[in-house]
Amino acid sequence: QVQLVESGGGLVQARASLRLSCVVSGSICINVMGWYRQAPGKQRELVADITSSGSTKYADSVKGRFTISRDNAKNTVYLQMNSLKVDDTSVYYCRVTTIYYGYWGQGTQVTVSA
Repeated sequence: QVQLVESGGGLVQARASLRLSCVVSGSICINVMGWYRQAPGKQRELVADITSSGSTKYADSVKGRFTISRDNAKNTVYLQMNSLKVDDTSVYYCRVTTIYYGYWGQGTQVTVSA
């Protein structure tokens, strides 16, 4: 059984930093690991993802502020979030994909106050 457990969310002030982590358990061959977010009343959107070879992709809104990384030995993906803005407030979801399936985490709340 595959499980994704996110951690690191919380309440911070604008311009602060947070680091999200997502640990994947279960015997799967992970291809892409990524972070999505969904704010109330909005669609879920890609924040950043990273392939098994280390290629990364970022949403324009977070480029230069967020950094995604992964530790393949630990089946863990990280999202370092710097210079947080109020607009970054969302539930952040971890997602991993194999060549067959995609799996979601339960989400972690990030709230940025002015």
